[in-house]
Amino acid sequence: MGRPKQFDPETAVEQAMQVFWRKGYGCTTPQDLVDALGIGKGSLYNTFGSKHALFELSLRRYRDTQAKALTDLLAEGGDSVKERLRKGLELLVDMDLADPDRRGCMAVNTAAELARADETATELVRGMFARTEGSFRALIEEGQRSGEIAPDRDAAAIGSLLLNTIIGLRVTARIADGPDGMRRTIRAVLDLL
Repeated sequence: MGRPKQFDPETAVEQAMQVFWRKGYGCTTPQDLVDALGIGKGSLYNTFGSKHALFELSLRRYRDTQAKALTDLLAEGGDSVKERLRKGLELLVDMDLADPDRRGCMAVNTAAELARADETATELVRGMFARTEGSFRALIEEGQRSGEIAPDRDAAAIGSLLLNTIIGLRVTARIADGPDGMRRTIRAVLDLL
């Protein structure tokens, strides 16, 4: 009979996500993970199989927690479509600028680091981007139905524009001195609608 696990695998995935998010996949060593999780290498590999398997779990955790926050905000009722959009974009800027490590978005970072080199990671990020773009499209369509956004505008194209806007904002936040330029971008995008 094997010894019982001395750690919670769910907590370990959360801790690993923080390491991968801060350092990226390539710069994260197994020792970094062992140190962050407070477990031995044997436990790491026996539980998760490999660094890559733990990275996939971490990326899924990011999708299910961090990336979901924006789509949930956009889907909330109450405020106007443009107000929800403004709040969502400003939420991302504020979160990124408040982060002392300036990690940006783990999905965007993964796309920049591993796109096309890692099929599983690419598919996970592609799915996150598609979900976010779909949320933007649904919000624009809601605005068209309510009369807030002109009905002749291409909701899918605007959804793509908004996705690319947040990708740019998340990258910019990693090096920005402050929010002014990003808030100016948000205002310009909202004025286009």
